[in-house]
Amino acid sequence: MGHEYGHGYFSSRLARDPDRDKLWPILCQHLQRSIPPNAKILELGGGHCNFINNIRGSEKHVVDLYAGIESMAASDLQAHVHSCTALQHFADGSFDVVFASNVFEHLTREDLAATLGEIWRVLRSDGKLMIIQPNFRYSVKNYFDDYTHLQIFTDISLRDLLAAHGFRVERVIRRFLPFSVKTRAPKWGWLLRLYLHLPFRPFAGQMFMLAQKAPS
Repeated sequence: MGHEYGHGYFSSRLARDPDRDKLWPILCQHLQRSIPPNAKILELGGGHCNFINNIRGSEKHVVDLYAGIESMAASDLQAHVHSCTALQHFADGSFDVVFASNVFEHLTREDLAATLGEIWRVLRSDGKLMIIQPNFRYSVKNYFDDYTHLQIFTDISLRDLLAAHGFRVERVIRRFLPFSVKTRAPKWGWLLRLYLHLPFRPFAGQMFMLAQKAPS
């Protein structure tokens, strides 16, 4: 698992993309409406740290298997190089928000179960889990363009999975964002702002899910 998500993956599939870099601040402005500026935030599978570098919080952490994440993390956050299945150095109830974008489909069933258990543990009693995830229902043609995808999720299966692991799903947007920025479509900031306010989002292949930690 570590080898698959090392330098080779970042240079081939997840190379630094200026288009992605300039769109994430706008996406974070949209997501910030669900995240208090004084929240303690943990991002899993942070990649290039586009989310955690741009979101506001009183304390921010990012976890990724890729050692290079330490050089991408901004000075106001802490980077941790290890698997998201093992968060034991974080105390119970440490975070208000856990965020994961395009992470769960890369994990085996066993690793995902362990990860969800750890997320539930490190969240506070009213903590939130925020997920951006490919929705197989709308991304059949492109889903396995990423050679590290192991599992398939739709908005229904992901919601049921979260409920089975102690989360109460509060909001689901089945069509949230396009599947990838690797298209010829224009990547203008004002266009993304408009897109996020549309009641129907054409070409969307990713979903958004907001869940809350339910009492044990």
